[in-house]
Amino acid sequence: MKTFEELGVSEEIRRAITELGFESPMPVQEEVIPYLLGSNNDVIALAQTGTGKTAAFGIPVLQRLDPSSRDTQALILSPTRELCLQIADDLKDFSKYMNGINIVAVYGGTSIENQIRSLRHGAQVIVATPGRLIDLMNRGKANLEKVYNVVLDEADEMLNMGFTESINEIFEGVPADRNTLLFSATMSREIERIAKSYLREYKEIVVGSRNEGAENVNHIYYMVHAKDKYLALKRIVDFNPKIFGIIFCRTKLETQEIADKLIHDGYNAESLHGDLSQQQRDLTMQKFRQHLTQLLVATDVAARGLDVDDLTHVINYGLPDDIESYTHRSGRTGRAGKKGTSISIMHIREKHKMRAIEKEIGKSFVEGAIPSAKEICKKQLYKVMDQIVKTDVNDEEIDPFMSDINRYFEFMDKEDLIKKIVSMEFGKFLAYYADAPEIEAPSKSPRGETSDKRRGKGDRGERSNTPPRGRRRGAEAGFRRLFINLGKDDGFYPGEVMQYINKHVEGRQAVGHIDLLKKFSYIEVPEKDAQKVMRALDGTVYKGREVRCNDADEKGHGRKNVEKTPTAKKTFTPRKSKKAMEMPETGDWRQFFKNGNNDFKGEEPDFSEEGWAMRKPRKKK
Repeated sequence: MKTFEELGVSEEIRRAITELGFESPMPVQEEVIPYLLGSNNDVIALAQTGTGKTAAFGIPVLQRLDPSSRDTQALILSPTRELCLQIADDLKDFSKYMNGINIVAVYGGTSIENQIRSLRHGAQVIVATPGRLIDLMNRGKANLEKVYNVVLDEADEMLNMGFTESINEIFEGVPADRNTLLFSATMSREIERIAKSYLREYKEIVVGSRNEGAENVNHIYYMVHAKDKYLALKRIVDFNPKIFGIIFCRTKLETQEIADKLIHDGYNAESLHGDLSQQQRDLTMQKFRQHLTQLLVATDVAARGLDVDDLTHVINYGLPDDIESYTHRSGRTGRAGKKGTSISIMHIREKHKMRAIEKEIGKSFVEGAIPSAKEICKKQLYKVMDQIVKTDVNDEEIDPFMSDINRYFEFMDKEDLIKKIVSMEFGKFLAYYADAPEIEAPSKSPRGETSDKRRGKGDRGERSNTPPRGRRRGAEAGFRRLFINLGKDDGFYPGEVMQYINKHVEGRQAVGHIDLLKKFSYIEVPEKDAQKVMRALDGTVYKGREVRCNDADEKGHGRKNVEKTPTAKKTFTPRKSKKAMEMPETGDWRQFFKNGNNDFKGEEPDFSEEGWAMRKPRKKK
């Protein structure tokens, strides 16, 4: 293994990183640093979060700066404000002993005027989010004509967030003769397209293997019913008393809801999502980095690129829709050679997502059993005992009070005193779990069959008794399945479904599984809320279309169809004209002819005979 000195790192930077605890280069640093110290060397580096990426590009970028010039010489782009600030802080630490270096972070959600003033003083390095940088470029406040190092950190996430056009615009504003570095956890087609467009004869450096999950992370999943997800989350947290982790949710609404529930139930938790102000987000992250907050409930975008030491767990409150998001989530833990755990709380219908993730990251998920009440109480008891044993005692401060303490407790024996001390901390768990029901795991499939047999892949020679394809499945226990006459063709996707329900249903509404089809959809809501939801949604208007919401178990999937009775015969009652209704009936058919010309060709028929009007069938030609 080489040293930083052997990689060509300057003495000033080596001194700073030594104080930060750097001892020897990590694999990605050993590969990237010497290559970027050269000129016209473009790189795509595929590496997971926590592998030392910031130092890998930050050290050579700093070393190639000319401190005597105040021109901007390096540009670093990041997808989020938090990562932007984090990179800027790291670069300032690396350049601690480099005189005349100014590093400025520019990002949205805060005053642009303050950032303009900082740029006026000269910034050799700009760390920016794409949107704010383009704003400064259009105002003529960010001059990139002298930039010869461009870094895209978390490039895959920037593209996923829709920054493709912004990146193209930024690249058009920097010199063609430059070093360009793309750091990404995964190699997508968009990354390859950007590379072909803006990198010249680039070198691809892979730490691990392409699209691989973090090496030191264990992947565990818990299979539960949708209604039990929050209860399962609480049990998992309680079973890991020393947990310090991030709980990832799919939406901002769900993020805030879960955080509020945890706080209400006495957990040390905070939320992090896009609806919070920049000041709130900064304060939340500061508390989390200082370990003042134990659980951070966050969306994918808000938590993007977070660099927090010693995360023990990442909890997925449901699997994300794309594999890259899972890779980035799990990469928050297991950093710098430490072990970490990625936990997924999921339903049986998400199992196909899990299989796809396993295939992509090259690792298998291990099924976990929801901890029982007894197991949790035992873990919490050991935690309390450990805290008592490890509590530091300041004899000088407590000695003056010992005589009063001894006199107060002299009537109690040692065993009773220990019981009372432990009960003070441990009592709430005993009370909560005393009568707590066990969480039942769902059956292997909605129909109680294994997934292979549902697909007709049972034992050789056996025919699957799977119901025909297209038959509706039943709702989950405790839920009712509702029909809505809106589908994907109407732009009715999961996010829209939740927004529409929250808009029309009073209060927070729990929703289980959602089935989206082209023309209509099915949603599951708790049994007790079904009538309320149907009343709230039925008859509303969505994009000019009247909405119908019915019980899916009704005939016609809840459509308002009339049941047909095949044996019933309709009777035909002829309508009389107005004139006919005015004429009195005489019993003589001749009264209905005006001119009285009633002569027949041939014999006059007997109209009283039954079947007189029946015709003989025509002969076929």
